Amino acid sequence: MCGGCGRGRSIGSGSEARDDGKGRHTGRNSRVTPRPAQQAESLRHVKKLSIIGGGSWGTALAIVLAPRFPVVRLWVYETDLASRMRASRENDVFLPGYQLPSHVEVTNELAVALEGAEVVLSVMPSHLVRTLYRQMLPFLNDSMVFVSATKGLENGSLLRASEVIREVLQNRMDPRVAVISGPTFAREVAGFEPTALVVASPDAALSECVQAAFSGPAFRLYASQDSIGVEIGGSIKNVVAIGAGVLHGLGLGYNASAALITRGLAEMTRLAVAMGGRAQTLSGLAGLGDLVLTCTGDLSRNRTVGVELAHGRKLDEIVSSMKMVAEGIKTTNAAVDLARRYSVEMPISEQMFQMLHFGISPREAIQRLMERSLKGE
Repeated sequence: MCGGCGRGRSIGSGSEARDDGKGRHTGRNSRVTPRPAQQAESLRHVKKLSIIGGGSWGTALAIVLAPRFPVVRLWVYETDLASRMRASRENDVFLPGYQLPSHVEVTNELAVALEGAEVVLSVMPSHLVRTLYRQMLPFLNDSMVFVSATKGLENGSLLRASEVIREVLQNRMDPRVAVISGPTFAREVAGFEPTALVVASPDAALSECVQAAFSGPAFRLYASQDSIGVEIGGSIKNVVAIGAGVLHGLGLGYNASAALITRGLAEMTRLAVAMGGRAQTLSGLAGLGDLVLTCTGDLSRNRTVGVELAHGRKLDEIVSSMKMVAEGIKTTNAAVDLARRYSVEMPISEQMFQMLHFGISPREAIQRLMERSLKGE
């Protein structure tokens, strides 16, 4: 394994930096950052990437990262889909029309997918992170770097995806975990359209190593140490996007959309800061950037849910007709629970929760937001 990403002195020799709850990192070796030469060395030596999750986002990541890794294995849950992908080099269910590079190996066996992996990139829905990592555990070791691309929170525990990963692995190893998030539609990434996102870890050396390994001509990563802000932004924006879809479905205009996005950003930021994240993170790609994309783009699954609800369709009907998961539906539960835990006002999340789970109409949800007691911005 490379000097930058491996268990060498450059990232702590088994004594990883820790998040102090304010986005800063502490620890015996927390200030050691790889020099540019070390980063170049890390880029040269990290060769084996395993991607766990063959939906649209996992497939797009396999395509865009393939030029950076000589060995790429993509784990796909569905046996029949994996077989077709090996034959046609195309994910005809979740990302039709985009070809997998020839050296991307598609498998539905976790043991095969993880064999010899140096970087494990997990791209599963948030409610499956714990289950899948438990299944993966026999094939994992402490030489691996773990990168989560999941945008969501675990209901019940209210843990972020990176926290779930640590919890599952902590009895076996001290895992090095980074997260990636930002304004990313899978189709545009797979088409090598310019994309920028954030990689975050409390360990600066780890985030910079992943940044160097993943970045390419059309895929630019910015490094951060604020995993909390990045994951909260990537999760709560899906809830706000459902509201944006409601506005569009009701035929409301740009004024309403601009207000919803702005106030949605405010409540995302309040929660992230209360949990120990940085306000500035929510002003960046993983916050505002992803929020704007998800609230305005026609490719947004969460926005589509809101549109369809506003058109009168039932939630169960909408979900059963979708091939892919709209994370915002489940995240509303965790969002309102976190708001209560941290005593944070999150009125948009609350009304989306009421609409999704207690049957208030989309129009009434918007009306309740407008009729709240007046206050300062």
